Amino acid sequence: MPVEITWWGHATCTVEDSGTRVLTDPLFARRLAHLRRRRGAPPPAEAAVADVALVSHLHADHLHVPSLARLAPGTRLLVPRGAPRQVPGLRRLDHLRLTEVAPGDETRVGDLVLRTVTARHDGRRLPLGPHRSPAVGFVIEGAARTYFAGDTGLFESMAQEVGPVDVALLPVGGWGPFLGPGHLDAGRAAQALARLMPRSAVPVHYGTYWPIGLDAVRPHEFHSPGDEFVRLASAHAPEVTVHRLGHGERVRPGAAR
Repeated sequence: MPVEITWWGHATCTVEDSGTRVLTDPLFARRLAHLRRRRGAPPPAEAAVADVALVSHLHADHLHVPSLARLAPGTRLLVPRGAPRQVPGLRRLDHLRLTEVAPGDETRVGDLVLRTVTARHDGRRLPLGPHRSPAVGFVIEGAARTYFAGDTGLFESMAQEVGPVDVALLPVGGWGPFLGPGHLDAGRAAQALARLMPRSAVPVHYGTYWPIGLDAVRPHEFHSPGDEFVRLASAHAPEVTVHRLGHGERVRPGAAR
């Protein structure tokens, strides 16, 4: 099979295509500020093994400097343009080969082309800092075309900007009781799926981290987004095969078009 995907939790996935390992938004922590990992063990050491790591935006649950520090020397790291100015800790990761990217850029790693695409999301390193780094997504082009959305809202030109893809890794939830603007919930992710029309989809960014002390507050927002996305995807895009993975599970979605 041309591509294999492992979901480690939250937005962290390994995409293996054409002999190259791509790691998305690495987050290996048991706890991050007020968040704790409620489901799934932290990823094993093998999860930190990659040829290239992709960072979609500067929020600490996507750009986590201690997790990036675990990557092996020489690993390529693609971050949104301006990220090192906003996150000084990135400059201390001199064992990594860092490249700043913006929508429209293409980066070759092994036999893959990593195409940076637009995301509709506040990319600042909140709560401080001006809005100087865009939030982005990535299309991993090899034997298959795999879209990693990062964090994004639904936007009119999404299908046009992303282009044809075989697999879509779509966020369907979050880490708290309420989703703000610039996010996909299960319903909006199903609408995005209907626009993109890949062969396969994997829901991510749900059911992993939750604020400490809020276990009983809107618990369905933690537990149900994956199943809800499967249900809504069958109505909005019945031709798409949805793989709802458990933490650490992997799938080979099938041959490219």
